[in-house]
Amino acid sequence: MQINTLSDDYSVSPQIEVSDVPSIMQAGFKSVICNRPDQENPEPRQIEAIKAAVEAARMEFAENVFDPSSFGPDKIERQAELLAQLPSPVFAYCASGNRCSIVWAFAQAGRIATDTILDATTQAGYQLAHLRPQLEMLALNRAED
Repeated sequence: MQINTLSDDYSVSPQIEVSDVPSIMQAGFKSVICNRPDQENPEPRQIEAIKAAVEAARMEFAENVFDPSSFGPDKIERQAELLAQLPSPVFAYCASGNRCSIVWAFAQAGRIATDTILDATTQAGYQLAHLRPQLEMLALNRAED
């Protein structure tokens, strides 16, 4: 399992196994978010199996699943809500960690500087510079609200 840190309270990873949960707990995470739909996974890696292991380890579990075709403002808002509500630090996973990074970047737009967002994702191995215009537009829209 590879943990990629984006901020003090949020890290991402490619798909995890039930056997990874003790390591996640030992790393100090308090909550786990799944951003990967079940239809992309065999049964042992599906939400219910991971959720049961996470809850047995006394961590919080939440899901905000999406694929590229279902990604939109509702998923961004849901991730932002989860980050505000769940005990931190939060560990999020999907197929590669990219989805978790993208939804985090959009959830943070306007809350932290775009350069800070893109620096964090780049340092974690996720190249999201192509999203700069959308992140900046969202930040402007949030500033106007």
